[in-house]
Amino acid sequence: MFSDDKWLLIRNYDLWAHLTDEEYDELNIVHNFIEARKGDYIYFEAFHHNKLYFVKEGYIRIGYIDNSGREVIREIIQKGELFGQITLEKSSLNGEFAQAYKSEVSLCAFSIEDFQKLLQKKPALALKYSKQVGSKLRHIENRLLNLLNRDVKTRLQHFLLQLAQKHAGASANSICIPNYLTHEDIANLIGSSRQTVTTLINELATEGLITYNRNEICFPDVKKIQNHGDVV
Repeated sequence: MFSDDKWLLIRNYDLWAHLTDEEYDELNIVHNFIEARKGDYIYFEAFHHNKLYFVKEGYIRIGYIDNSGREVIREIIQKGELFGQITLEKSSLNGEFAQAYKSEVSLCAFSIEDFQKLLQKKPALALKYSKQVGSKLRHIENRLLNLLNRDVKTRLQHFLLQLAQKHAGASANSICIPNYLTHEDIANLIGSSRQTVTTLINELATEGLITYNRNEICFPDVKKIQNHGDVV
């Protein structure tokens, strides 16, 4: 049996809460516990990298290198989220990289084979996992539609609304969330420039829709930003 801190690595999250001691042992977490320093790559330009990762603490940048050698950031994920081969298909990362961002990160890695065996034995876990992956894929699809069909300001509002709902649920009225994103990060994620994002954030702040500083982003009225510009 592994130490209590590694047990608690995933013990406190709903997806894993009902696993038995034996099932935790089958995941081999003690052998797959990873701590990475800020800037370290968990994997880089991965093609044949068949693992699934769960984030306990910290932030991970997911992206790829385009034909001109520039980093393109697809997603920035945080505590409680999964990344890697989330669809459990082998060799489907297509040159993706994952990098520890902002600070040190703590996570654990599962081989696809071990995780699939566990899902076969634990239908309730398989159902929870499929729902979590489905939600993640819908988020990606909505982000793509947002990029294709909306102007930059509406894309920004939609992105900020998703952040608020991700932290507090769809029913939240007002909320402050940790600000782990630079203007450059947001620009990369919504397909804009840093200068434009800075201008639009200042406009949203003037309109009373958000307050924004280095430490947190506050939404005085979540419904107001949802209704402003018909963000859905």
